[in-house]
Amino acid sequence: MEALVIFLTFLALMALGVPIGTSLGIAAVVTVYYFDLGIAMLGVNFSSGIASFPLLAIPFFVLAGVILEKAGLAATIAHFFELLVGKAVGGLAMVAVMTCMFWGALSGSGPATTAAVGLILLTPMIKHGYDKHFAGATIANASDLSIIIPPSIAFIIYGNITSVSVSALFVAGIIPGFLTGAGTILVAYLISRKRGYRGLERRGTPKEILIAFKDSIWAILAPVIILGGIYAGIFTPTEAAVVAVFYSLFVAVVIYRTVTWRDMIRMLVDASVTSSVIMFIVVFAGIFTWAASVIGVVDQAANFVIAISPNAAVMIILINLLLLGLGMILDAISISYLIMPILIPVLAAFKIDPLWYGVIFISALAIGQATPPVGVNLFTAANLVKGDLDSIAKQAIVFVIMDVVILIILSLFPILSLYLPVLAGLYKP
Repeated sequence: MEALVIFLTFLALMALGVPIGTSLGIAAVVTVYYFDLGIAMLGVNFSSGIASFPLLAIPFFVLAGVILEKAGLAATIAHFFELLVGKAVGGLAMVAVMTCMFWGALSGSGPATTAAVGLILLTPMIKHGYDKHFAGATIANASDLSIIIPPSIAFIIYGNITSVSVSALFVAGIIPGFLTGAGTILVAYLISRKRGYRGLERRGTPKEILIAFKDSIWAILAPVIILGGIYAGIFTPTEAAVVAVFYSLFVAVVIYRTVTWRDMIRMLVDASVTSSVIMFIVVFAGIFTWAASVIGVVDQAANFVIAISPNAAVMIILINLLLLGLGMILDAISISYLIMPILIPVLAAFKIDPLWYGVIFISALAIGQATPPVGVNLFTAANLVKGDLDSIAKQAIVFVIMDVVILIILSLFPILSLYLPVLAGLYKP
């Protein structure tokens, strides 16, 4: 009965087209009222849901990404890679993937990366003969890396829910992120070779490449400074986010001089809107999870999952399939708050390392950003190329298959996720 009230209310609202965050909040309020859990607890849970030190990193990382975008750093990175690959087969497609990897390490957001890189590279890709839907699909799928390669908003959310060290999660995502990026580059290359897609007319001279590298060095240094500070134990992820803001301001105002202090108002507004949307979902998803836990739905669901199979490998496979399915209809933050409270006791029962599984969990959610019908990266790319979502989604199928293969590899070999955190002394299995 309890599960029917909270989940049917949520699903009914979703079916009516109510936004996900609002649906979660209303379903929680209805449950609290119906089972007389105490309306006053809504305010307490609302404030406690955002009164978290790790969550403070989200608005700061968002602001840093907005500042660096306005400073034009994505263009400098793309130009550097263009000169490197020259007229190689699939050159511009590989440039797009590599730029998304670096920009994802600055923005931490898939849609933001798709928009920033798409505005720079879609036009030259189409100009050089690339199918516009393939170009959009390449950038949309490469932008999935934004929530795997640190710093990642999704890792911050996961760490906040599970109490796993965000610093360890950031470092754990490095190898899986580059592995996923390599898989995406391979797919882009193979398709480009089959279709005859190439890069620019020529490769840059050593002098041109050196100049482009100097121009992009400030963008390349950003993730190095952030992760290096965390790796060395100089600051926490939240403090690193603050450092990222000051660093991005310094680069934008002093080095590139592309941003004026007057522009700061618009950047603060943009960052506030983006952060508000994220925190809106975080708060109401948290209240939803609390209500589900109080009425016993979380424990019932966890016990049900544990009873499905005594084999940990089978359990991980089934959960991954569930996450891939949910990723088609829900955003990563909502899925995290809906599923992780159920999975925490499941991970404990099967003695599954929560840090290792965190990387698997986020990697599975990343795939959902480029799968219809609610693939936010695909929608962003479709809007940029002025094409239809179905055509881009068809071009994205091969990329999604490669992402699933990488997900399987990460599930089979925990060392890929745990090696760097253990080496850095940030985690002890």
